Amino acid sequence: MPIAKSVLLFALAAVAEIGGAWLVWQAVREGKAWWWAGLGVIALGIYGFVATLQPDAHFGRILAAYGGVFVAGSLAWGMIFDGFRPDRWDIIGSLVCLMGVAVIMFAPRNT
Repeated sequence: MPIAKSVLLFALAAVAEIGGAWLVWQAVREGKAWWWAGLGVIALGIYGFVATLQPDAHFGRILAAYGGVFVAGSLAWGMIFDGFRPDRWDIIGSLVCLMGVAVIMFAPRNT
């Protein structure tokens, strides 16, 4: 159950952070209304709280692992919302990052 909870929290964190950054981007770079940026700031704040719900108590480990989720999630977000088409190097790189997430978060440790 801890692995499933961790994966779910990483997914929620990715939606909040990447979605928040995307909303700010839309307001600033794409000329959307100012309130898009406001919603983005709120979503970014939610991301900060979601990260604290991870079962592991080590800030550095959680944020390091989340970095890999962010890489893969950002490419997926771009595909879904901006029509971005990753090339094979984007895909390989994101898979390497996700393997890093698995090693950081789920490797057996002596506690």
